[in-house]
Amino acid sequence: MAEKKGLLDGLINAVTDRDEKAAAAAAKKEADAARAQAEQEAALRQEAEAKVAAAQAEAQAARAQAEQAAQQLEAEKAAARAQAAQAAIAKAAADVAASVAAEAKAHTYVVKSGDSLSKIAKEIYGDAKRWPEIFEANKDKIKNPNLIYDGQELRIP
Repeated sequence: MAEKKGLLDGLINAVTDRDEKAAAAAAKKEADAARAQAEQEAALRQEAEAKVAAAQAEAQAARAQAEQAAQQLEAEKAAARAQAAQAAIAKAAADVAASVAAEAKAHTYVVKSGDSLSKIAKEIYGDAKRWPEIFEANKDKIKNPNLIYDGQELRIP
């Protein structure tokens, strides 16, 4: 019986060793799979961090570009305002020059063939719509603004 017991113990030891080796191999396989998954997750995390860093860099570049565009727009607006101011000054100077020229011209006008009050206003003031001013200044000579005659002398206000 001792011999049977020794054989049985040997068999039990062999089965136990086999089961332990199988369990150890399975544990090693699981550990390797977990390690591989951890490495893959670490690589994905690094890739995601790199993408975030690239996106942040792009956002910063876009902010800088937007700021530069805003500054350029402000500069263009300032230039446009300056140009508009210069145009207003030039128009005012032209108006003054026209006014001075109108004052310097004789304050009378002799009507020529084909003239009308609007033609005279256009010639003198540069604006045909100002004919009523001439009419008002000459109501004593003109009864109908559509009828003026050659040789008629008109006051120019």
